[in-house]
Amino acid sequence: MRGWVTALLMLPLMAQAAGGAWSATANGPLLANRGSWQRAQPLTPPTDVGGEVSVINWRYQLSRPAPSGLQVRLCGEQRCTTLEGASGTTRGLAHLSASETLHMVFGFAGSGALPPGLRVVSSEVMVNYK
Repeated sequence: MRGWVTALLMLPLMAQAAGGAWSATANGPLLANRGSWQRAQPLTPPTDVGGEVSVINWRYQLSRPAPSGLQVRLCGEQRCTTLEGASGTTRGLAHLSASETLHMVFGFAGSGALPPGLRVVSSEVMVNYK
């Protein structure tokens, strides 16, 4: 009987072992003009990752408060998902290969210059996969 209880208690740990997670941090670009998109440095997974993305947690930090019109996307090689806010969770890239390099892409609608010195200080992801 005790063996069954131990086996039942171990089920959540065995389920977690079937997947995993990786994280990456990158510096971002200078954001100088509206109407253009700037790609941050790549968010690269470790070499031994397998499986498919299930959920991604993200966070980015700007050097100053964002002016109106900021649009941010998290992209793999073939598709992107829009990110709402400076941090959060998305399933927008679910089923993407967990070994795929990601990028955050930053843009502003409209035209004209942005405040001097506006840049992406960091962009981070934690990719959970199965």
